[in-house]
Amino acid sequence: MLLVCLVVVVDLLGGAGMIWLPLLAAGPALSATTNGPRGVLCVGLLAAALSATLGARDGVPHGELAAVLSALLAVTLASCLTSARRGRRERVLAAVRSVAEAAQHALLKPVPTTVGPFQVAVRYSAAAAEARIGGDLYALVPTPYGVRLIVGDVRGKGLPAVGTAALVLGVFREAAYDEPDLLAVVGRIERSLARNLGDDDFVTAVVAGYPSAGRLEVVNCGHAPPLLVRESGGVEAVEPTHPAPPLGLRALSGEVPSLQVLPFADGDQMLLYTDGVTEARDHGRTFYPLAEGLARHVSGEPARTLAALHDELLNHVGGRLHDDAALLLLRVPAATEGPVAESAVAGFAQV
Repeated sequence: MLLVCLVVVVDLLGGAGMIWLPLLAAGPALSATTNGPRGVLCVGLLAAALSATLGARDGVPHGELAAVLSALLAVTLASCLTSARRGRRERVLAAVRSVAEAAQHALLKPVPTTVGPFQVAVRYSAAAAEARIGGDLYALVPTPYGVRLIVGDVRGKGLPAVGTAALVLGVFREAAYDEPDLLAVVGRIERSLARNLGDDDFVTAVVAGYPSAGRLEVVNCGHAPPLLVRESGGVEAVEPTHPAPPLGLRALSGEVPSLQVLPFADGDQMLLYTDGVTEARDHGRTFYPLAEGLARHVSGEPARTLAALHDELLNHVGGRLHDDAALLLLRVPAATEGPVAESAVAGFAQV
């Protein structure tokens, strides 16, 4: 509409007539990008009416004016068709996105803000933003053996990676309830992947458990080390004492994962993440310094900490990540926080 008005104003001021009238066809052509067929038709009719009026005013020969009006009619009809096809594609895309969101909610179930004794926050970004789902995985479930969780990264992207992530999460959720030993949970996942994955496929993962107050168990299978934040301050990486291969590759290396036991007192926090975070680069190809970022933004509210971290990460890469990225932060409320800690412990006891 603005373009049509601009052409009219220029024609009125300059009196050039035929020189400017063909530009009125740009009105319905551009309107097809944002409007439906009815809106395009209205703009086309307006442009045609204005063209006829200005042509008669400027004394444009009838033959030339008829050619301009015919061109306007053709552009309007073509734009109506384009608008209708665009609308249909947008509806199909919306349906696909709704299916992808449903699949993501089934695969990566929403994590509540409190699970057992923990305050929890999760941030997930898929590289394929249109699909809103990717190959990173996480789950946190209360079990008879305490709260157990997994954060992992499937080799590759796209639907094959999503299928592998679904397999890992399904086995983990089942084994976490059945197996008293955390290493047995990891063994169940390894055997399932060995039966179902190809020779070049694997999953890096950290599996953790909180069987009793103050005791955190960690099994690292080729994944980035979690970051531990003590109540007293400072961020430290939990490097595996005995490095183990990723899930799905044990048969090739013969190495088996080991169980690390860490003290995890009130007020302590642990951040688990995938390599989409640590390998995110800015325009100068500099990696995002996650440990420093966590130290800057750590607070007593995991959701606020992750929101600040995620915003800083996006600013670092210029607004869009090029790999799937997951962040999961756990915190044991300090004893001085009273009602929060007591309600969380009560919920844990019920589980």
